[in-house]
Amino acid sequence: MSQGKTLTGIERELVLQYLIDGNVPVTISTIRSNEAIEKQDFELVPMNSAVFPVALKAENVSVLKEGIILLKNPPKSVSNFIGQKVRVEFYFNRVGLFFVTQLKAVKSGPAIVIPTEIQRVEDVVQENKYDLTAKLILSDSENPDSYLDCLPADGFKLLVRPAWSSIPLENQALAKKYLEVFVDVAKKNGKAGNGIQLINICRYLVEQNVRSVQSVQGRVRPFDILFLNHERIVLGFEKNESYGLKEGFESQILISFVLLENHFINRQIKVSLKVDVLYSDEKKEKFAADCSFFCLQEEDARFLYERATRKLFV
Repeated sequence: MSQGKTLTGIERELVLQYLIDGNVPVTISTIRSNEAIEKQDFELVPMNSAVFPVALKAENVSVLKEGIILLKNPPKSVSNFIGQKVRVEFYFNRVGLFFVTQLKAVKSGPAIVIPTEIQRVEDVVQENKYDLTAKLILSDSENPDSYLDCLPADGFKLLVRPAWSSIPLENQALAKKYLEVFVDVAKKNGKAGNGIQLINICRYLVEQNVRSVQSVQGRVRPFDILFLNHERIVLGFEKNESYGLKEGFESQILISFVLLENHFINRQIKVSLKVDVLYSDEKKEKFAADCSFFCLQEEDARFLYERATRKLFV
């Protein structure tokens, strides 16, 4: 494929035939405004102010030779998109593509007309906005320096005591169901500490988030950091993204902090960890690895404790 952002006519025809042939899951998201569309500024509506993106399986999608996508038995949430401009994302030969169009209602159900322009998903370069990051070290004989990035999960506050009120009201019934099961697991294995991290674990597993299409399919995504204190860290990930993280897994993690009074100064803590329990949702699509620290230096433990209890603000 050519290097331009917009596909050429021949490329579009190849993609259209690919969609017609089927077996192509797509993701639909609302976009901010008509003005954004005219400017080709495809800014997604924040999840907390609009309906969530919807992931459609291949069996929910049928593409006519006229370039019309018919949605068959889609999730009920798709009805929220009818009459709106939407961004439709999918992969073609592992390359992330998208187009912007309107979701309409026809006799057979929701439908999408594929526009003239289909574009590539571009890599978004963002400034590091996190006060802390981490690297999970994957020590092996072939590549002892390999690691996986870990970033704070969107909307999660770390080094603070989790609050049940952080879970949206509509998700609390399911979260409570999970919590009851997880508390029993924690009691049996005796490795959950005071168990306060279970609130964030339940919150993560019930969230209805759909990951956006990447510029290239299959790239390694960072683990989500769901909880951190002086005793443990909890890492979240989705199906097929565990990269060997399972119960009993042991490794080291390098945690980097930016000190608040001077962002040019940071502190790093390297500590060993072990996955005590691997929690998951009912569908086995999202997971949370509850990891305990060992071989943590006393001064590092004190630093984490003071930050978690807000007794130190640097």
